[in-house]
Amino acid sequence: MNLEYFIAKRLVKGKEHKSSISAPIIKIAIAAIAIGLVMMMIAVATGIGLQRKIREKVAAFNGHVQIFNYDNNQSDVSVNPVSTNQEFYPEFKTVDGIAHVQAVAAKGGIIRTAETFEGIIAKGVGNDYNWQPFTDYLVEGRLPDYSGKRNEEALISRYLANRLNFKVGDEFWAYFLKDKTSEIPNQVKFKVVGIYDSGFMEFDTNYMFADLRHIQRMNKWEDDQVGGFEVFLEDFDQLEEKGREIYGSTLSTLDSQTIASKYYAIFEWLSLFDFNIAIIIGIMIIVGGINMITALLVLILERTPMIGILKAQGCSNWSIRKIFLYNAAYLIGVGLFWGNTIGLGILLAQKYLGIIPLDPETYYVSTAPVYLNIWHILTLNAGTLLLCLLMLLIPSYIITRISPARSIRFE
Repeated sequence: MNLEYFIAKRLVKGKEHKSSISAPIIKIAIAAIAIGLVMMMIAVATGIGLQRKIREKVAAFNGHVQIFNYDNNQSDVSVNPVSTNQEFYPEFKTVDGIAHVQAVAAKGGIIRTAETFEGIIAKGVGNDYNWQPFTDYLVEGRLPDYSGKRNEEALISRYLANRLNFKVGDEFWAYFLKDKTSEIPNQVKFKVVGIYDSGFMEFDTNYMFADLRHIQRMNKWEDDQVGGFEVFLEDFDQLEEKGREIYGSTLSTLDSQTIASKYYAIFEWLSLFDFNIAIIIGIMIIVGGINMITALLVLILERTPMIGILKAQGCSNWSIRKIFLYNAAYLIGVGLFWGNTIGLGILLAQKYLGIIPLDPETYYVSTAPVYLNIWHILTLNAGTLLLCLLMLLIPSYIITRISPARSIRFE
């Protein structure tokens, strides 16, 4: 093995590759490996990044699992209240892996100004609401504070602020229908204390955040009645499993729903990313492998006299094959080095500079998100090296067909 490695090393470090006819082919093979790795890294990092970012945004507005009363209401507006006197609130102790539970309620309404009006869903939240995701979405002002007495602080989206020509500090009236349409609507005066922009137009066009006690007052609910509960999990990958556990741990009068089932179309679209990533990885490895096969065959043809001499000196076919496989592994390593350098450079630039924009109406984000994981990168490198070498085992078999007597005279 040491002799084989020594010969392969001499082949690599010598001037043969620079001056021989195989030089351009070897460069093409190295470039194919590098470009392939760059494409795979971008596909994995942006694909998973987009999945995670969209999941986070949907969860920020809905939690991972929602608990509510059994009814025929299919809208986001709360109709039948749920008592907060539940075993799972404020802490869900019967199911492991629950990070947070919060009480919410929603009511449809209209914001009207002298010039225009917009339909909204006022989401009522209390002092137990998880504002952490919105710290990244906040673009102006501050987050509301509902820890004290009922107040008129409101958080609206930049979309609504632009449509209604609102800015931080402005006050406005919102109108909410009562149960009987003939009655005068409820009127509530709010004050804009913050403006958010999640980039998720499905939510930004509708949602305004207000004090939960306003919803309770307008619906004539008791202080312990809310529209439902939002449950946050510690691990999103356990969504379906924990969703079933939560359903089994609540009263028979309550129903629960995961965001994956509520927003089935979005999550079904996200699941296609896994297939697309797998296809890209497969194609890139095949392209890189074919280029390496071509380079290996050219190297073998160029080294036919050397192969004959080694065979005449008693070297086995497998020993000679390993010499060329070591050489190929080195070339693949060079391609991986440049692929990692270029790929990481592009991904880091996108992560921190946001070079590539996206249409938020289509992709729910304004820039292509990047998720970097060292294990993903190491797996791509190791998988590319291993699969390419396995693909090279078959063409290296041609060495066993070379005759020492004829190959020594080969020109």
